[in-house]
Amino acid sequence: ETGNERYWKLAKFFLDDRGRSNAGASPDVAESAVYAQAEMPVVERTEATGHCVRATYLYIPLTDIAALTGEESYLRADRRIWEDVVARKMYLTGGIGSIRFHEQFGTAYELPNVSAWNETCAAYGNIVWNHRLFLLERDAKYVDVLERVLYNGFLVGVSLKGDRFFYQNPLISYGNYERFDWINVACCPPNVIRLIASLGSYVYAQTDRELYVNLFVSGRASAILGGTEVKISQTTRYPWDGKIRLTLDPAKKATFDVLVRIPGWARE
Repeated sequence: ETGNERYWKLAKFFLDDRGRSNAGASPDVAESAVYAQAEMPVVERTEATGHCVRATYLYIPLTDIAALTGEESYLRADRRIWEDVVARKMYLTGGIGSIRFHEQFGTAYELPNVSAWNETCAAYGNIVWNHRLFLLERDAKYVDVLERVLYNGFLVGVSLKGDRFFYQNPLISYGNYERFDWINVACCPPNVIRLIASLGSYVYAQTDRELYVNLFVSGRASAILGGTEVKISQTTRYPWDGKIRLTLDPAKKATFDVLVRIPGWARE
């Protein structure tokens, strides 16, 4: 935001220093380190462990530092963790966090329905993490995951009226669990509010000459493409109806690319 590199370099220091002082720790300290995402240096991670919200809040800056430095060690770790989450530790809804204790990831494929935790804040973090990965690699698979979480694992955290909330989101209830008017640990409702309020920033992405259409949401936007202002309009009832009308209105004749994501679920 400021153009002053000392800020991201300080963030990089915090990232690099995490997990370097726990060698030979007692079992209690080691368990706490896993909870706090500090049991090992982040570039050595091969899987997602520990508290899911803290995990995604670590993976987001890991992605940012990978982008800012261009160092492959950060990106390799990021890809390994992402593959572990998506292939082995994520529910079909896109929710993450299968263990109530420490609100954490379970082992591979440990995904119980009744005792699922699936914290709304973890869904928020998962969305932001996948968005940053897309911005770095421009691969639609990250937006596929983002969309799955957005419409399923995240939106379940708030009622249709917008006034009742889930902290955790189990996939089975026997009638003894419902949304709350408020949550004493008040992290989830603000995350719902700020993601809904900023949803417009997730719909499109751009380079100087490329427009990426990532999400299908009715609305208007504008971008500078090929040095020309282009007005963008999208009309759709998605996800209830798959028909999408996309209109581009450049201020003058210009050359640029429009890349529309074909959702993974729509292939073949």
